Amino acid sequence: MSKSAELARLIRDRAGYAAPEYGLILGSGLGHLAATIEGVATPYSDLPGFPHAGVSGHVPQLVIGTLEGRRVAVFGGRAHYYESGRADIMRLPLEVLRELGCERLILTNAAGSLRADLPPGALMLLSDHIAFAGTNPLIGEASDARFVPMTDAHDAGMRAGLKAAAEAEGVDLPEGVYCWFSGPSFETPAEIRAARVLGADAVGMSTVPEIILGRFLGLRCAAVSVITNMGAGLSDESISHEHTKAMAPLGAAKLEKVLRRFLRG
Repeated sequence: MSKSAELARLIRDRAGYAAPEYGLILGSGLGHLAATIEGVATPYSDLPGFPHAGVSGHVPQLVIGTLEGRRVAVFGGRAHYYESGRADIMRLPLEVLRELGCERLILTNAAGSLRADLPPGALMLLSDHIAFAGTNPLIGEASDARFVPMTDAHDAGMRAGLKAAAEAEGVDLPEGVYCWFSGPSFETPAEIRAARVLGADAVGMSTVPEIILGRFLGLRCAAVSVITNMGAGLSDESISHEHTKAMAPLGAAKLEKVLRRFLRG
């Protein structure tokens, strides 16, 4: 039995056998949503091989239960490439999600804006992404399945559903391109200018590896950024992780409304 199958069996024994309809990965400052779910929480430390997700602002546990009438599996924290140098650090959790029978994945993150009309507190629905970090979570995968087409990486149907939910809640949800930098240092003003030239609308240190892994595993994927700051050189604000955690709640409340409406269908 594979490690993902063993972990899926352990999780089913604790949380029940119904397959989650959606998996959610929560970014910095968004972990409170997991606490609202009627279900069973399993710390990552109880799941051998799961990453520790040691970034402050994340809650390293998997919660499976009901949110707005939907069966969901919510990852309260993610591990990042910059923590270990492994772009595939979230592969096992996503393999477990697929083993549980889930077919759809929604990712959230905190991001820096490159657009004046996306100030801190705004949301951005990812229409596409740029893997500026220059690595890939499928490096080393031996099978031909590694050659994953990415033209539909951000599922059109899920995006339409999220936009409809946002409109119904009176929340602005413009689309944009997310550029993945490796971190952990923030971007320089020159890198921000380069990202703008390449067509990016926001920058961050996560999500893209998980989208690639999700598509590799056959999951339909969609992602939303909570804008916490302007990119380096675009404002006078001081950028830091503490600033990110402080600003994330401004958009998190709006994102929670959108996600709840989306799940209600």
